[in-house]
Amino acid sequence: MSSTAEYGPVKAAITVSLDGYVTGPDDHAGQGLGVGGERLHYWVMGGPWTYETEREPGAGMSDEDRAYFDTLLAGTGAGLCGRGMYDSAGGWGGRNPFQGTLVVLTHRTADQPDPSSGFLMVDGFDEALAAARRAAGDGGVAIGGGADVIRQALTAGVVDELGISTAPVVLGRGKRLFEGFDRDLDLKILSVHHSPYAVHVRYAVLR
Repeated sequence: MSSTAEYGPVKAAITVSLDGYVTGPDDHAGQGLGVGGERLHYWVMGGPWTYETEREPGAGMSDEDRAYFDTLLAGTGAGLCGRGMYDSAGGWGGRNPFQGTLVVLTHRTADQPDPSSGFLMVDGFDEALAAARRAAGDGGVAIGGGADVIRQALTAGVVDELGISTAPVVLGRGKRLFEGFDRDLDLKILSVHHSPYAVHVRYAVLR
């Protein structure tokens, strides 16, 4: 349960390779998932894609992928992600593609986008989560990448639900989800979905 009962649930989610990487090597703007890392998001794109491919994320999801995705986001009213994810996605062309305000955790808040874009730059995890909760109102907060933001949320003990999508690929190198993480957590499996491109597991975080 959320440590602050008056707020909606906090749901964190990310995709990993079988060996625990959330990106391949050399991830940067224009190549946000690193070398070979685009395979992690075949389930999001509905199949193979490249960084040059013009495709709408989520448009081609399978029924099972969509069922996981919709259940995960149910009841959320705002999002929170890291600056690395924002930059790697090219700021989604200047327009937030997700429901509600997307709070971007960053030390660089001077380049604040126009409020109509749906983005809000905030420095500090606690401050960013508070801003996302305000934006969500009675709804919950969905926390996406990158791995560091997920780790901060788990370390702070604010995550009620953790979604891990495991793609059927071994990357060997890149950024690991739990690199340096040293908390002991108990989880309860809430649901399992699978498609040709990923196995999705939703966990309740029991603390």
